[in-house]
Amino acid sequence: MSSVDPSSNKLLTFNQRSASEDLGCRRGDFSRKHYGSVELLISSDADGAIQRAGRFRVENGSSDETLDYTPGTWRRTDVHLENPEYHTRWFFKYFLGKVHQNYVGTDAEKNPFYLSVVLSDQNNQRVPQYRAILWRKTGTLKISLPYSPTKTLSVKSILSAMNMDRFEKGPREILNPEIQKDLLVLEEQEGSVNFKFGVLYAKDGQLTDDEMFSNETGSENFDKFLSLLGDTITLQGWAGYRGGLDTKNDTTGIKSIYTVYQGHELMFHVSTMLPYSKENKQQVERKRHIGNDIVTIVFQEGDDASSSFKPSMIRSHFTHIFALVRYNSQNDSYRLKIFSEESVPLFGPPLPSPPVFTDHQEFRDFLLVKLINGEKATLETPTFAQKRQRTLDMLIRSLYQDLMPDLHKVPFSPQNMLNRRSFSDVLPESPKSARKKEEARQAEFVRIGQALKLKTIVRGDAPTSLVTTGLCRKEPWESQLFCSTFPYDIVCADSWGQSVLVATDAAGVMLLDGESLPPVHMFDRTMVVKQMHVLEPQDLLITRTDKGKDARLYVFRLSTIKKGLEERQLIRGKCDSRENKLEKTKGCHLYSINTHHGSELRIVAAIRNKLLLITRKHPRFSAVATGADSPVEEFQYIREICLCDPPVVMSLVDGPTGENDNMICVAYKHQFDLINESTGDAYRLHHAEANRVNFVAAIDVYEDGEAGLLLCYNYICYYKKVCPFNGSTPMIQSNTSDFHFSWNQMPNAIVCAFPYILAFTTDSIEIRLVVNGNLVYTAVVPELQLAASRSDIYFVSSAPVSSASNCSSRDTSSQSSPQTPTGYEMPMFPSPLGDGEATCKHIFKIPLCNLVGRSIERPLKSPLVNKVLTTPAPTMVAPAPLISATHSLSLSRMEIKEIASRTRKELLGKRKNYFAPYRKFN
Repeated sequence: MSSVDPSSNKLLTFNQRSASEDLGCRRGDFSRKHYGSVELLISSDADGAIQRAGRFRVENGSSDETLDYTPGTWRRTDVHLENPEYHTRWFFKYFLGKVHQNYVGTDAEKNPFYLSVVLSDQNNQRVPQYRAILWRKTGTLKISLPYSPTKTLSVKSILSAMNMDRFEKGPREILNPEIQKDLLVLEEQEGSVNFKFGVLYAKDGQLTDDEMFSNETGSENFDKFLSLLGDTITLQGWAGYRGGLDTKNDTTGIKSIYTVYQGHELMFHVSTMLPYSKENKQQVERKRHIGNDIVTIVFQEGDDASSSFKPSMIRSHFTHIFALVRYNSQNDSYRLKIFSEESVPLFGPPLPSPPVFTDHQEFRDFLLVKLINGEKATLETPTFAQKRQRTLDMLIRSLYQDLMPDLHKVPFSPQNMLNRRSFSDVLPESPKSARKKEEARQAEFVRIGQALKLKTIVRGDAPTSLVTTGLCRKEPWESQLFCSTFPYDIVCADSWGQSVLVATDAAGVMLLDGESLPPVHMFDRTMVVKQMHVLEPQDLLITRTDKGKDARLYVFRLSTIKKGLEERQLIRGKCDSRENKLEKTKGCHLYSINTHHGSELRIVAAIRNKLLLITRKHPRFSAVATGADSPVEEFQYIREICLCDPPVVMSLVDGPTGENDNMICVAYKHQFDLINESTGDAYRLHHAEANRVNFVAAIDVYEDGEAGLLLCYNYICYYKKVCPFNGSTPMIQSNTSDFHFSWNQMPNAIVCAFPYILAFTTDSIEIRLVVNGNLVYTAVVPELQLAASRSDIYFVSSAPVSSASNCSSRDTSSQSSPQTPTGYEMPMFPSPLGDGEATCKHIFKIPLCNLVGRSIERPLKSPLVNKVLTTPAPTMVAPAPLISATHSLSLSRMEIKEIASRTRKELLGKRKNYFAPYRKFN
């Protein structure tokens, strides 16, 4: 999606032309049915009395799928921890034990807030950036801001970026180093990094909780399942996470099941291991633990034909998620079914269809991730969210009252400008005499923070990824080298088969076919292409060239271009393309096309504040049938629509019938509007509540066949459902399926590849899930620029090509400190460039089929296929390290303490160098 400056009609950034334009080929079917349907669950007890458990969302992996649905669409690569702590717990990871600034103030409603700011990753990954955390009673907001050595950054500008511009009392810096302990407590309110889950054994035919809790022992199959979950540990003297169990007097049993998964300690409350009482039929002691677990596994004996478990059988107001597990001894497989209370937000991974696992390690990996994601999602329900908000509000106000006496003693204003203070995470070795006092304060600040970090690690509450268990796998977003050392700046690009058509200002338009062949020039530099689409089924190339009054749309036949390449004709210029321009599009600063090319091709060209609707007369015409080299005569101008302002972002939304219900989503000023293509009527879709709005994209998605839009601006991404009403008028209203989320850094482009949505910023790729906006992964990519995304994703970066495959097992050497998780690693970045040294750019590719988990229907034949002799396998740029497939207790408590001891030496061994530079991406 292109973005333009309405005042100058100039293109701002080429890469804001993102996936909205051809989302149909990549989104799959955006359906919440993959995550189950809500049902009212009722059962009867032994006396026949009706038991109601309320409304639960039931995931069975096969709801409403068609007969031709292919099992295994949800592949192994879709199993991810959502909002992983090593990406979300910023204060512990980036702030604690490092020089940073903390501020306190009160907003316009007189509610206190805290702001923490740090400059991280400097002289390290060549991607220095400010990270800011805003704590308010409503929750925590985190953003990243680009660093510029020449641009002044103030507290006010940071808060403005967080949409906070009015204050009752302006922010003032907190100099007391003990504030780090209080802010760490605020961050810990986001939830525990360790989890306790209930495990209830149910025999075949048992229909009440009293019967299930009264089982003294389990079966051989149940014991086999427990050994799959984790290790049997002795509770007495246990030094690890205990999950509420007694580790001194054996009052909660002698043994339990425990494991560590991706840095999380997990304790299982197993019903047959908890104390059993013959006199107490209700087994209160067992219910006291399992009934107070948010997530409970129910292992039920019997085949699929026997009576199945229902949540109404368990009398608990606290348990929100039940995972029903059944073992089939005939084929040695496990079947999984998930019950989630209706208020629990959607969480992944979605169950495969059918939800049967023959690979036990894969099942364990899937189950543990599902349980952890489920508990995190439950904490977002109104019941838990309100409690957390009250606790956070109480802690913030209490801390504010404690700070009030000190705040009156500190003079106001000198510390308000962030650039006037040191943001370096390495203290100067030889401070000037005038700054000795301040440097001593910073040294004490760092020392206290490091000691607090170390204490948290040893206690086992650190949001790190010291240990990882799971299966060997490659992440779907792994990139491959497509073209190394590309010498030109790319303006825009689009894929053509397995090649990429690239437009540059310096060298014109050229076709790249990877590393195997040199670039082939198609147009010279007189064709200043700013936007393009390669439509292979339509045999069309659409381009927008030049700028200002000379801007126009050009249309070419791909077959004609390909023929010219094969016959080695001369490179075409602007004069050679006069017959290919659409005359009425003069002055066009932006255009968009519809995504579903099975229907009539529609083009909307924006010429200042006027929209020109263009269609193709014969969408199935071929070059052979027309006999003309130029397809211009096949296009017709339908109508003009006037807007109040020039659009910055456009996206076409296909109506369900295509008759008078096609819409155009436009963004301008502070709003997104829907324009009816037939009538020109405008409907307000969303108003952006911000002083400054940077529009990024409007991406059309179709949930269960109904149109929806992802509206992206600033740090925000809103999902809005658009329901057709009365044939032409869209019904825009609040819907239960509407949601929004925030990016950590302002994106330049958004790409949707279901089930993922990727934000491309200036130096990172932020990967989230479309269905709920939860963070999955953040990759640091220096000098990042999205090139093409309509099919496979191509991006440009100065990241060096990794010649060695970094697929060894997890390294716990001194290079990797506990606050630097190494579960997912990127190539190490060299030191910053010297003066006059040119930046080396490479083009990387993320295969779309890896992201969407299925084959993509598109021509695989390159336009240069006749010239290709051999094609070497692409080099993997950032392979994820292979992870050990064992599930046993990967590190003992003593080993964790040894790592903590080694970390102490790292952090405190050299007083002049408080931070070992990050050598690996975390």
